[in-house]
Amino acid sequence: MVGFFLLGTFMLYCVGQIQIQGIPLICVSQPSCSACLRSPGCAWCKHKDFLKSGESTERRCDTAESLRTRRCEQTDIINPQSELVFLKNNELSSDPDSVVQLKPQNLLFKLRVGVPQTFSVSFKRAEGYPIDLYYLMDLSFSMRDDLDTIKNLGQEILSTLKNVTKKVRVGFGSFVDKVALPYVSQVKDKKNNPCPSRLYTCQPAFSFQNILGLTQDVAEFKTRVSNQIISGNLDSPESGFDAIMQAAVCQGVIGWNNVTRILVYTSDDTFHIAGDGRLAGIFEPNDGKCHLNGSGFYDGTKYDYPSVGQLARVLAANNIQLIFAVTEDSVAAYKALSKLIPQSVLGVLKNDSSNVVQLILEAYNNLSSTILLEHHGAPSGLDVTYRSHCTPAEGVNTPWQRRGECMNIKLNQQVDFTVSLNISTSEGECLKEKKQFFLKLQGISETLKVSVETLCDCDCHDREQQSTHCNEKGTLNCGICSCDEDHLGQRCECDRPKDMISADSMDTTCGQDSSSLLCSGHGSCECGICVCQGTHHGDFCQCDDNSCDRHNNMLCGGNGQCDCGTCKCHANYNGSACDCSTLTDQCRTAGKLCNGQGTCQCNQCQCNNDFFGMNCSKIADACAKFLACVTCELANKESDGLKSNCSRPCGSVKSTWVEGPQEFPCREDTISYKVELFPDGNILVLYADLPRSVDKTYVIIGSSVSSIIFIGIAVILISWLMLEFHYRREYDSFLKATETVVWKNIENPLFQDATTIVMNPIHIQED
Repeated sequence: MVGFFLLGTFMLYCVGQIQIQGIPLICVSQPSCSACLRSPGCAWCKHKDFLKSGESTERRCDTAESLRTRRCEQTDIINPQSELVFLKNNELSSDPDSVVQLKPQNLLFKLRVGVPQTFSVSFKRAEGYPIDLYYLMDLSFSMRDDLDTIKNLGQEILSTLKNVTKKVRVGFGSFVDKVALPYVSQVKDKKNNPCPSRLYTCQPAFSFQNILGLTQDVAEFKTRVSNQIISGNLDSPESGFDAIMQAAVCQGVIGWNNVTRILVYTSDDTFHIAGDGRLAGIFEPNDGKCHLNGSGFYDGTKYDYPSVGQLARVLAANNIQLIFAVTEDSVAAYKALSKLIPQSVLGVLKNDSSNVVQLILEAYNNLSSTILLEHHGAPSGLDVTYRSHCTPAEGVNTPWQRRGECMNIKLNQQVDFTVSLNISTSEGECLKEKKQFFLKLQGISETLKVSVETLCDCDCHDREQQSTHCNEKGTLNCGICSCDEDHLGQRCECDRPKDMISADSMDTTCGQDSSSLLCSGHGSCECGICVCQGTHHGDFCQCDDNSCDRHNNMLCGGNGQCDCGTCKCHANYNGSACDCSTLTDQCRTAGKLCNGQGTCQCNQCQCNNDFFGMNCSKIADACAKFLACVTCELANKESDGLKSNCSRPCGSVKSTWVEGPQEFPCREDTISYKVELFPDGNILVLYADLPRSVDKTYVIIGSSVSSIIFIGIAVILISWLMLEFHYRREYDSFLKATETVVWKNIENPLFQDATTIVMNPIHIQED
C-alpha cells in the first residue's frame, strides 16, 4: 500500500509539471465518473450504449478527443473545464482616496485535480503612499549621547521622509530590560536610580515604554523625547525583543494606520532571546499579546522574551517592516537576526546616532526596492508556484519558484507575477468544500483573496431507477448500471452466484490467477465466462495462434505450426521457432563432419578453438601456431648428430621438406612453409628454402653514392662552363670598345706652361 501511495503521489506531481510546461496530459482510465474527473486529462462518456458487450466501464474514461473518435457525442461527454472568475479586479492607482497597489484583489477558481491553472498578479508601489514610522530606542546608560541627538531629529526625520511621501507620522518608544534580577538591580536606591555612577541621574528601568504614539506633530515629538532621561541595567543584552513585540501588537496604543509601517530599532548592544527569562525565574512563554499599562509601560516580569520566530510572524501579520540601526560592535549579531526576519534591513549607526536620518532613508529605499509575493493559508494539497517578471525584458521562461521575488525595483516600476495553482493531493482527492487563502506582499497591507473549489462531481442528468437498459434490475447513472443485489454484469444480465458478492468477485473466475488480467486481456468477462476476441481462444483467452516465436520474420520459421503460443515443428526441425534443422548435410565434407574440428548444430558447423570457416576448414593464425614445429624439424634436418624429439611442438601434425626454393605464405628467416588441413582431419606442414635474392642494400647504397658524385661533378662542370662563357663575352666586349676609340691631341685650357719670361726694363733703356 505504501508503494501505491508513493507512486500515486509521484504520478500526480509529474502530471502537474507536464501540464505547466504545456505538454498534453495522458489520461489514466478510471471505473467511475467521479474517479475519472479526478484523473488529469480524462473525460467521461455517459451515453448508455457507448460500450460494446463485455467492455469494462474504464473504457468510458478517456481523453475527450479519443471519446469523440469512438463516436461519443459532445453532449454525452462529461469534461468540466477549470474556470477563473474575477470577483474584484480594480486597476492599479496612486489616488490618495483609493490607493490600489495589488491587482487583482479577489479571485474564484474552479479546478480539476492535477490540471494546473495560471493567472497574473501585478504590483506597483503607489507614489506618495503614507508612512508610519515608530522610533524604538535603547535607553540603557551607554546610549546617553544618542538620546541628546535624537531629541533634535524629529523635524529632520519628517522632512527627509516627506521627500518620499507627503503623509508621514512618527512615534517614539524606548526599552531597557526586565525589572528583575539579574537584569536590573533590586536594591531600592539602585532600582530608583540605576546609573552606574552617582554623577548621573537615571530613571527606573522598564522593559518597554510607549512615549509617543504615531503623530504628525513634530513639536510634540520633540517635547516628549526631550523629557526622556537615560536609564540603566546590569547586563549587556537588552529587552529589545519585548519592545518589538509590544510595539507590533499594541495596534491601538501605537496608532498604526493601514499604510506603510516602519519600525526603527536603535541600540548599541545585543538582545535577550526566548529562554533567557528563566534566569529571573520567568518560565511562562511569551503570549504575543499587548500588556501595556495605562501609562504605556511594560515591565516584562510575567512572560519570557519572545522568540525570533514569534517576532517574524507578528511583524509579517501586522505588515511592519523593521530597520535595525545598531553600532559597529553589534552588527554581526543583528545581521544574523535580520536574515531570520523577513522585510528587515540592517544599518550601521554612529556612536552618537548622528547619521540615523540618512540611515533610515537608505533602509527605507532598500525595503521598498525588494518585492516578495507569498501565499498564506493555502489548503493542503494545493501547490502554489510563482514566476517573476521583474522587468519587461524577462520573458515567460523564468523558473518556477516557491514565492515571487524581485530586487532593485524603482518607484513607479510595475512588476508582474505568474501564479500557478494545482490540486495534487496524495490520492487525487477533491476539496470537500470551497477553501480560501491569500497572496500577500511582505510589508504591504493589501492582499489578494483566492477562493478554490474542485470540479469532481458528475451531474449527468440521466439517473433512472429500474432502467430498461439495466434489464429493470438496476439503476442507470452516467451511462453505467448499478445492479441490485441479485444481479451483476454490464447491464445486470447475470445472476449473482451465492458465493459472489460483487461483479469484481465474478470477474475473478475469468482470470488464471489473482494477478492476471481478465481473460488475459484478450476478451471480455460475461457472467463469469471469457468471450475471446480475434484469434485468441482458451478458457481464459490465453491462447493465440499468432504469438509464437518467429524466424526470418516467419511464424515458427515456416517450418511448423503455432498452437497456443508454442511451435509444433515439422520433421527435421526443432527449437522454439522451428529454426534448427536436425540434418547434417551442410556440415558434411568428403571426410568427417566439420573436418573433425567442430560439431554440427542446426546443420551448421560450430568450430573448435583455432579453427574457422564454413566447414571448420581453416586454421586460425596457422603460421605462428606451427612455427615451433617447423623450427624443430628444420633443426633435426640440419643436425648430423643427436636429433630432438619434435612430438611435443608438432603433436600429430605431419611435416614434409620440399626440395628446391619455394614461396609459401608463412616465412621465417630463410624458410617458408604452409599448413594444410585435409578432409579427414589430418594436418600437414610443408616447408622449404626461400628463393635466394640479391641483397639490394649494397646496390641501393652504391647507386646513391654514385648518383651524388655524378651530380656533384655535373654541377661543377656546368658552373665552370657558365663562368667561362661569361668571361669570354666580357673580353670580346672590351676588344670591340678599344678598336672604336679615336685618340686626339687637345690642349688642356687649364694647363699653364712651366716657363716664364721676364723682361728687365733697365736692359731695354740701355739699348
